[in-house]
Amino acid sequence: MSASPLERITPAFLGVARDGDAAGERRAARARRNFWPQLAVLSGFWIYVALSNLMYANTMGESLKSLNVTDFFAPWDARLVQHLILYPVFILCAWTSLRVGWRPLWRMLPIQLSCALGFAVLAAPALVTGEMVMGEWHGTTGITHGFDRSYETWTEFFAGPAVPTWIASATSFLVTYGFGLALITSFGFYQRLRDSQLRSAALERALAAAHLAALRMQLSPHTLFNLLHTIRGQIAWDPPAAQAMVVQLGDLLRRLLSAGERDFARLGDELQFVQLYLQLQQRRFADRLSVAVPAREAAPLAWVPSLILQPLVENAVVHGLAGHEGAVRVRVEANVVGETLVLRVLNDVAPSWPGVHGPGIGLANVRERLAVQFGERASFSAGPGGEGQWVAEIRMPLLRDGPEAGARTPPDADR
Repeated sequence: MSASPLERITPAFLGVARDGDAAGERRAARARRNFWPQLAVLSGFWIYVALSNLMYANTMGESLKSLNVTDFFAPWDARLVQHLILYPVFILCAWTSLRVGWRPLWRMLPIQLSCALGFAVLAAPALVTGEMVMGEWHGTTGITHGFDRSYETWTEFFAGPAVPTWIASATSFLVTYGFGLALITSFGFYQRLRDSQLRSAALERALAAAHLAALRMQLSPHTLFNLLHTIRGQIAWDPPAAQAMVVQLGDLLRRLLSAGERDFARLGDELQFVQLYLQLQQRRFADRLSVAVPAREAAPLAWVPSLILQPLVENAVVHGLAGHEGAVRVRVEANVVGETLVLRVLNDVAPSWPGVHGPGIGLANVRERLAVQFGERASFSAGPGGEGQWVAEIRMPLLRDGPEAGARTPPDADR
């Protein structure tokens, strides 16, 4: 099947080199996407110009009739034919202008002026053509302003009424062409700006996803090494307990891998994961460690960043037992305050505890993940809570309807 005239002219209009490489194909695809919007803008502008000229000529013609001046403006149908004739010329000149650009100015300026003047000087002949066509249709003679006369010399031609009419028409349509070119240039700049913003947003999302993936990759080995150290301590003097812990560790690792593949998890699943980890720690420190974690069924229905509580609980166990000879209690709390979810991990500390936990991987991960996923809408704090306790607290937007909708919705919005 042969291509239509529009399909044949589109590659030339776009100015795309079919070199076959990947970059050329991308430029061709982008140009094809931009072709129709640009054509629509130019066509809409030209329709506006045609209607404006028709209305202006009709209004002025009616006004001049009151002064007994008739046949000063060409009929409306002749002007319509004029704009139909000039439409493809306007599109072609605008395409040439967009294709050649303006750099270097000294080389491109003559081409740009040639396009503008070439379009403008054809306005008067197009009107004469329209008058002749419609005059033959109606069986009348149009207003040709001297273009239908036969001149014996160029001097007689330039002294007649044709040249002033031609200059006036060219000047008017030169201004029109300038406005059209400015419009399509601005529209092209908007398209490039929009595409640049979309690419920038896509790169930011990819960077954030890569950042979160890197943080999760830091969490998994950190947790695994601590748990293996715990099991190693049991093997020498309590092999059955160590075997039971290996089974629990396998379950924990399966949950850890599954959670590490997702950005968000249900709060109930996160608490169940924390409970499993604390049970492993209790097997090692059965006489010193007690834990309190809300049941999965009692947890608020909300979504949280996956593995967000794990580093805080691990931090509480390690630093709560450090330098502490008595019993240590680790407690996890989850509460809803308005549209904010508050997560707390509390642990007992020794009276001689210096009051800081140090710049560990866990706390740094929590801060970075909250900053990446929520920005200023989430906060994290860790410090002494009084009565020999250390409190790590997360405040984040309450995500009831799922991670995608909630993460992008301001915390005060209705859900």
